[in-house]
Amino acid sequence: MSADWQLSVVIPVYNSAGSLTPLVERLRPVLEIHCDPYEVILVNDGSTDGSWKVVEKLCQQFSFVRGIDFLRNYGQHSALLAGIRAAHYDVIVTIDDDLQNPPEEIPRLLQMLAEGYDVVYGLPEHERHGLWRPLASRLTKRALKGAMGAETAKLVSAFRVFRSSVRDAFMNYQSSYVSIDVLLT
Repeated sequence: MSADWQLSVVIPVYNSAGSLTPLVERLRPVLEIHCDPYEVILVNDGSTDGSWKVVEKLCQQFSFVRGIDFLRNYGQHSALLAGIRAAHYDVIVTIDDDLQNPPEEIPRLLQMLAEGYDVVYGLPEHERHGLWRPLASRLTKRALKGAMGAETAKLVSAFRVFRSSVRDAFMNYQSSYVSIDVLLT
């Protein structure tokens, strides 16, 4: 696969000062090989651990990194929506800030997109979370079943790629409740 994708990577950031630099450093070679042009949008969602300082440093260090800073925590999907709306390129990738999903897997998602899909989800082989997050994830997926259908809801994850034309369909969405996965359907 050659560098023929124009790609925006959107990353919601919450108290992840320690993982942001390694994440951007792992993203860079993947994007250099497979994308031209590309950008990484880091959306700080009210972090209290100095994450915004790291985002500012990364913006100074790498011309392809852009930052958005929320004054308080609005939630992961609101941060994602802000980054998705700010994305400049034809294809948008979302990935968590904790390196649970390896950036090196982005080409696999792009390959599926090349086969004609508009939205592709990547699922981790092994999820690494504490006690409460799996419960919250199961509850969220149960709620999504009604909006998306049972089979589709099982496959949602924060690691996804989609065409910006899909984003254009919900660009003007206005509500205090945001679910990127429902918007993508």
